[in-house]
Amino acid sequence: MQVVMVQPVIALVLWTFVMWGWMYATRLPAIRAARMRLDPSAPRGVQMNELPPRVRWKADNYNHLFEMPTLFYAVALTLAGIGDGSGLSVGLAWLYVALRVVHSVFQSLVNRIEVRFVLFASSSLVLLALAVRAAVVVFAAPS
Repeated sequence: MQVVMVQPVIALVLWTFVMWGWMYATRLPAIRAARMRLDPSAPRGVQMNELPPRVRWKADNYNHLFEMPTLFYAVALTLAGIGDGSGLSVGLAWLYVALRVVHSVFQSLVNRIEVRFVLFASSSLVLLALAVRAAVVVFAAPS
């Protein structure tokens, strides 16, 4: 296993926990300030939509970190498992993580959709390149 290929995976996992902490550090005070009574029978998301957008943005991003990054984890761990720690693969993995962190910070603080889309699309293209790299390595390997 190539540990160097696992490092960006662990970095993104830890970043997800940073977003988790940031989400609750803003959400819990906002819930208290709004004097919300949490209702388990309310439809999903209805009560949280009462919170200010700047509070919801952190939760939205936290949820986003469980979408495309799951593909990143699969691809990066596959490459690590088959022993690929090439500069190209590691560089793409770190670039993906960096773009996701920038996306998180931007969405959580500014949240201009046009810029967010560019960051998301850029990270998705990097992930696609990493997946193609994995396909080349996996399918070109001798059986």
